[in-house]
Amino acid sequence: MDLGLQGKVAIVTGSARGLGAATARRLAKEGATVVVTDIDRDGTAAMAESLKADGFNAIGIACDITKSAEVRQLVDATVEAFGSVHVLVNNAGFPRDTLLTKMSEEDWDKVIEVILKGSFLTSKAVMPLMIEQQWGRIVNISSRAYLGNPGQANYAAAKAGILGLTRALAIEEGRYNITVNAVAPGFIETEAVKSLGHFEKIREAAIKMAPLRRTGQPEDIADAVAFLASECAAFITGETLHVTGGRYG
Repeated sequence: MDLGLQGKVAIVTGSARGLGAATARRLAKEGATVVVTDIDRDGTAAMAESLKADGFNAIGIACDITKSAEVRQLVDATVEAFGSVHVLVNNAGFPRDTLLTKMSEEDWDKVIEVILKGSFLTSKAVMPLMIEQQWGRIVNISSRAYLGNPGQANYAAAKAGILGLTRALAIEEGRYNITVNAVAPGFIETEAVKSLGHFEKIREAAIKMAPLRRTGQPEDIADAVAFLASECAAFITGETLHVTGGRYG
């Protein structure tokens, strides 16, 4: 199936590794030109080089998406290199888990800042380009955690906020043929998750709670993002696609 992404320019935040890297590769396979961006400068460069070595059109631009000046530089550099931005995937984020009574103000602020403020800044920066060309796709990575997880008050709040941002932007920008959707992953076996000391225990629990009786892979999320960024999803906006193996609770 042709997803209609050939020649489109896509920025994927937090794409040095994990879900972002898988998404960048999936979009590249569909013919999109991919801008890999991450706060990890070396990881950004390595991922971009990996894509180019496989014959894909990509560049790496390191960026702290919580800094408006750096976001502006990211978008300006993308436009200078490729002419515009057609797809934005707001993937950057991380958890800092602990119970609320033990959670520091810094742990609250940083998680909210990267996930929510970062998505606000990047979306605001690309929106004028999408409006001018009367075409755009924004896909925000939320999480099943927006339903609430113990020890994740900061992460759950940020990911719930992503859904509100998604719906608001979908309403605002639909008149310009811009769609804004979210993907809510369940338990996905990324490098970061696999490195946890209790990985096997939480993996076993996740499998028991998922009707499909398996965990997710980064490619499962990448496939969902590619669909929502495509022409196949042209009449879908303001939606949240749960990629959880059927797990909601």
